[in-house]
Amino acid sequence: MKPFKTLLLLLALAVAGGGLFVASGIYDIGADAPHTRPVELLIAALRERSIERHAASIQTPPLDDPKLIAEGAEHYAAMCSGCHLAPGMADNELRPGLYPQPPLLYRHSHENPAEQFWIIKHGIKLTAMPAWGPTHDDQAIWGMVAFLQKLPSLSAEQYAQMTAHAEEEHEHHHEAEPLKGGS
Repeated sequence: MKPFKTLLLLLALAVAGGGLFVASGIYDIGADAPHTRPVELLIAALRERSIERHAASIQTPPLDDPKLIAEGAEHYAAMCSGCHLAPGMADNELRPGLYPQPPLLYRHSHENPAEQFWIIKHGIKLTAMPAWGPTHDDQAIWGMVAFLQKLPSLSAEQYAQMTAHAEEEHEHHHEAEPLKGGS
């Protein structure tokens, strides 16, 4: 019985210590102050394992349909390129202030389309990656994945051709909610 009581005491001390640490506010949560290396490694491991687990049962449809890729290019240009950039794009005012930095998707291909789908649909907490699932159906998200599979092989000229009409063709249908509380 003694080892069990010791374990409970250690657990209580760890919880109390963690609570005091959080309550102290000593950890700098500002986006301009990177995490310590141990925290960064812990968050990265948590993120990667969570994405792998949640995407494991997703069945990837064929992604080589030119119409699907074109739809994905339109969405990428309108919604993703501001953070992830694209071939021929220079850094902008937004990216330097983001932590963690969004990956430059045009420079490397994510090897698992199911994981890309899950990330786009559900987003990633504590990053600037939004969940697009509430505003985009699965077909639109698979279009983005199809385009992402092609993106690293595109030149700046090819990217520009594929996305030339993206802004005029891309439409968002949002129901505006009335402001509460008035001013």
